[in-house]
Amino acid sequence: MIRLKLAALVTAVACAASAQAAETYTLKFGHFLPSTSYQQREMFEPWCAKLKEESAGRLECQIYPSMQLGGTPAKLADMVRNGVADIVWTAPSYSPGKFPRIEAVEQPFLMPYGARNSDPIIWKFYQQYAKEDFKGYKVLAMHGDGGMGFHTRSKAITSLDDLKGMKLRASHRASALLVESFGAAPVSMPPPQMTESLSKGVIDGVLFTWSTIRDVKVDEVTRFHSEPPAGSPSLTSTVLTMLMNEKKFASLPKDLQEILERNSGEALNNMISGVWDKHMESAIQATPAEQIVNISADNYAAMQKAAEPVAQNWVKEVAAKGVDGNALLQGVRGIAAAQASSSAQAAR
Repeated sequence: MIRLKLAALVTAVACAASAQAAETYTLKFGHFLPSTSYQQREMFEPWCAKLKEESAGRLECQIYPSMQLGGTPAKLADMVRNGVADIVWTAPSYSPGKFPRIEAVEQPFLMPYGARNSDPIIWKFYQQYAKEDFKGYKVLAMHGDGGMGFHTRSKAITSLDDLKGMKLRASHRASALLVESFGAAPVSMPPPQMTESLSKGVIDGVLFTWSTIRDVKVDEVTRFHSEPPAGSPSLTSTVLTMLMNEKKFASLPKDLQEILERNSGEALNNMISGVWDKHMESAIQATPAEQIVNISADNYAAMQKAAEPVAQNWVKEVAAKGVDGNALLQGVRGIAAAQASSSAQAAR
């Protein structure tokens, strides 16, 4: 009798395990760009397809572009924490003050241009200095926008004098303060609103990444695109992240957790970097040469000088939250310098 009961128990456990193994888990994935964006087509959809393939169909995504789950881009981080979404792709700085440590990376003239150049720095900085910002989240990726430049309607920007009195869209607080330090007026708005605002003259230009100007059609309503001297650090950049609800991750079977782990972190960052740089380069190549204006080394140095108070003021702001901003800036610079040195040695 005891043997029969034990056999029945073993059978029940095996059936339960088999049922769990066969169960399909659908992850609600929200972001703020349109479904036609290359980020969805070439980053999110292939990533989700890889999860589905490696899990034999047990793990899949339902992608909700253009804020289809409701809310605004500034609310995406809260939406994933609260379980409205299982995964989101967003910019931490769209939620001002919520992620103070990662803001160090967005301070002016710190990051090199290009995703493959800047993303490893951002990922290492997150791991070493900014994990505390993301308690309660499962961080799947942490990368950048490849660096921003000026894209303007009717006036080329080659110097500080050109910037005086202009109205420029800025994506986050650091970029807004950068624009102010140049004597221009920052205007905040989500990427999908930029094109209409440019066409109507609400703004004169945008401080934005090359990689996405075609997805939001900024290239159709701008005539000038400013390029810095070769090898110069970017004016500023936006940190972007793929966040997962921590409880949702914990609720998945162990083997599915392992699939997510294997396809996140550096592996996911590397995939994103390759796609991102491809689109930065193709956007530049597709732009008529006469529309690209070069900023001289002297004028770029003058911009760097004018922007120095931005990071200094940020250090004072985060100190009120118990955050050592100077140590974070030194951390960014140290990681960036180490990477530059390593790249230089590899090139010899």
